[in-house]
Amino acid sequence: MTPELTALALAGLLQAVQFATFAVPANRELGVGYTSSARDVPPSRSMSRVTARLQRAMNNHFEGLILFTLAVVVVTLGQQSSPVTQTAAWIYLGARILYVPAYALGWRPWRSAIWGIGFFATLTMIVASLI
Repeated sequence: MTPELTALALAGLLQAVQFATFAVPANRELGVGYTSSARDVPPSRSMSRVTARLQRAMNNHFEGLILFTLAVVVVTLGQQSSPVTQTAAWIYLGARILYVPAYALGWRPWRSAIWGIGFFATLTMIVASLI
């Protein structure tokens, strides 16, 4: 397996950890009755600030995974793996790991800077595969 595919697999596991990290407090705060429902109506209670941030961080990673997966597929199928793409893949993963506490704890402006590092690492992979 290429280093880029390994980073993608670990990013998938990170997504699962983020889901659990969000789901446990959300179930406690909103109640299992609401979280197991069809959610046709808004919850009667609000989530705490940190739990809501964990949800947004999780959703943001789902969005980031789309572009990162595309980059890994292009690099892998195009047989363009290189030290640049490998390093960029690990930078993406590291940035996504740091992004979770940065978002949950409200690190400003670092949260946005960390997000940008991961985004540009992904773009680097795509551009490097085209060169």
